[in-house]
Amino acid sequence: MNCESCKKLSCVVRSEDYPKNCPMATSREVFEEARKIYEKDSETRRMAAEASIVEAVGYMQWPRLRDTIEFARRMGYKKLGLAFCIGLQKEAETAARILREWGFEVVSVMCKTGSFLKTEIGVPEEYTMYSKTGYLIGTVTCNPVAQALYLNKHRTELNIIVGLCVGHDAVFTKHSEAPVTTLIAKDRVLSHNPAAALYTYYWNSYWMKEKV
Repeated sequence: MNCESCKKLSCVVRSEDYPKNCPMATSREVFEEARKIYEKDSETRRMAAEASIVEAVGYMQWPRLRDTIEFARRMGYKKLGLAFCIGLQKEAETAARILREWGFEVVSVMCKTGSFLKTEIGVPEEYTMYSKTGYLIGTVTCNPVAQALYLNKHRTELNIIVGLCVGHDAVFTKHSEAPVTTLIAKDRVLSHNPAAALYTYYWNSYWMKEKV
């Protein structure tokens, strides 16, 4: 049983008519452990509750940026971190300006901070390149560990990802001391709308074809 193929949605309707191998039937210990965490960890419980309140109030009205603002406000966060990709610097600049207009202190840090060469972290030479603009950004590695440590140093209360590469976002999240949310998921081909690949899957999209 994998939840993505479920048609009964027993968890949603609170029914005990579970599909075969439903996690609700086979992994009860997981849900009991989760319940205990909500009971014991007041911060986790509050974050989950405030997220649900924001969902209810802004449902089908607010864009994700407003959701982020309202969640941060309800949690009482004052200092926000912005970990962004150099390819989305303008978007990060606009996001930071808006967040400041809403009264937050914003600390931002770009992906190339530290100026480490890709070869210094074990990337083979053939995977380094110049960008089309001629900048050396293809030889300088993204540095999500440094981004996280920098924001940790500044004691941000919530960190916001703006277009970090797949994998680099995972590394950043792993090393961030503050909770992390994503404002923009990078997708260079689909104007940073990765869901479009799912919506076009059934029409035999070009991106599905293997390279020759």
